[in-house]
Amino acid sequence: MAKRLPTTAFRLFSRRLNTAFSSSIAAGSQPLKLEPAAPTIVDLDDHRKLFASVSTPKLLRSSVNLGLVSNETFVDFGMWIMDSRLMGTALVRDVILKTVKHTMFEQFCAGETTEEAGECVRKIHDSGLRAMLAYAVEHSSDNDGCDRNLKRFIRNVEFSKSLPPSSVGFVIAKITAICPFSLLRRVSDLLRWQYKDPSFTLPWKLNTLPIFTNTSPLYHTLEKPEPLTPEEEHDLELAHRRLQKLCQKCVDLNVPLTIDAEDTSLQPAIDYFTYSSAIMYNKDDNAIVYGTIQAYLKDAKERLFMASKTAENLGIPMGFKLVRGAYMSSETRAASELGYDSPIHDSIEETHSCYDDCASFMLERIADGNDAVVLATHNLQSGKIAALKARNLGIRRGNPKLEFAQLYGMSEALSFGLRNAGFQVSKYLPYGPVDMVMPYLLRRAEENRGLLSTSNVDRVLMGKELKRRAKSLQFGKAKDEVSELHEAPCLVKQWQQKVALNRKQTLNFLNKFPGSACIRDQTHSQCFSLQRLEGT
Repeated sequence: MAKRLPTTAFRLFSRRLNTAFSSSIAAGSQPLKLEPAAPTIVDLDDHRKLFASVSTPKLLRSSVNLGLVSNETFVDFGMWIMDSRLMGTALVRDVILKTVKHTMFEQFCAGETTEEAGECVRKIHDSGLRAMLAYAVEHSSDNDGCDRNLKRFIRNVEFSKSLPPSSVGFVIAKITAICPFSLLRRVSDLLRWQYKDPSFTLPWKLNTLPIFTNTSPLYHTLEKPEPLTPEEEHDLELAHRRLQKLCQKCVDLNVPLTIDAEDTSLQPAIDYFTYSSAIMYNKDDNAIVYGTIQAYLKDAKERLFMASKTAENLGIPMGFKLVRGAYMSSETRAASELGYDSPIHDSIEETHSCYDDCASFMLERIADGNDAVVLATHNLQSGKIAALKARNLGIRRGNPKLEFAQLYGMSEALSFGLRNAGFQVSKYLPYGPVDMVMPYLLRRAEENRGLLSTSNVDRVLMGKELKRRAKSLQFGKAKDEVSELHEAPCLVKQWQQKVALNRKQTLNFLNKFPGSACIRDQTHSQCFSLQRLEGT
């Protein structure tokens, strides 16, 4: 059990930080903005250089898959099927899962087994990237399931050490997989109420960093919750032990652990687990446990500032993964149903500004020798200006406290551009059985609604590179590239044949559903595009 700090002193310190936040940010962190004439050190125009390490078949598959998931009507239909009763029919479920496996799953996931994931890690490592390895189990409702998930997470840590040195930069875990979902909701309610009423005591609470600010969404808890029952306290202690075992394994093997974020109804408990573990295991300027800050939340910048400054005053090296967020629709809907404003910024520009300010703050912390950060972004401008800021601050190439990251299968141009500029870049690599990874894939499909510009950039650059390779073939290319280009159409055809539904079956299947004409046209168009590729 971690030692507790004097409660009164800790709260007083947190409130002072809260009061001083605005002026301190203004004085201590320059806005992460590029002057119009400022140069960029990340080149995203040279498609030949960007995709030099990507095979032609892989480039073809990625281009087609990104085209599919960028079509909103197609995504809406797919998500409708996933949530419909059709998934309860064995034949339909089998067809859908096989289709998903050879499209979205192959695009965004590393495989179903450790062997497949290991092969994927080696391939991206050969191309100069690293992996954030995630066994994609998401939720558990009981202690037996949590125990099984802990074993999977620990095996994932051990598996990461069997791969080539430095090929895995981080392992990923979700607290929802090792603590029952209902208990996390209860703990979040109790933490929110204690913030509202500081006299409300939580005898089980360990030392932690600040979790809330004056602008944090507290509407999920409108009435005073009942204290944890003895059984719930016991389950909470079991959950702490699971996380501590995982953290200790990461310490023993020196593998940083990043805790994924959840929606605001659960995030207080997630932060509580993350920060209490960081206090115990982040030692000697080595941040093993990383928390996640979601910049689309209105209180994100203030929470990051307070947690970082508090950790510094306690002598704790802290690591953060900075993301924009992936629960926009559900967050807005939940707030609206309760009669409150959304906790998410009112515009995408405000979200970009918050992300860039948080990135600037963390880069300046690193330049001063404090903290560590993973800048997880698909936004091209944010990636470019953060890279330039890091260079201007004198953060050397290969600094282990700075990592850029993108999801596997997305923002390839940005990943390779940052790699070419000399930065460490990781790809978030989930793996596991297709049906278990389905929640992750659905979030990626939903998230693509806000990433159409980025995916379009990738598709445009991929298209240019494919045309360049085709022209190079016509004018006599090196033998190995000629062979690869001749082989590509055959591989694409094999890839098509893996999918359980061929073109005719797909269109017949879609004809059974009303209002599917637009999706049918899109499917026909994608099939026609593949036909043309096979004929090149």
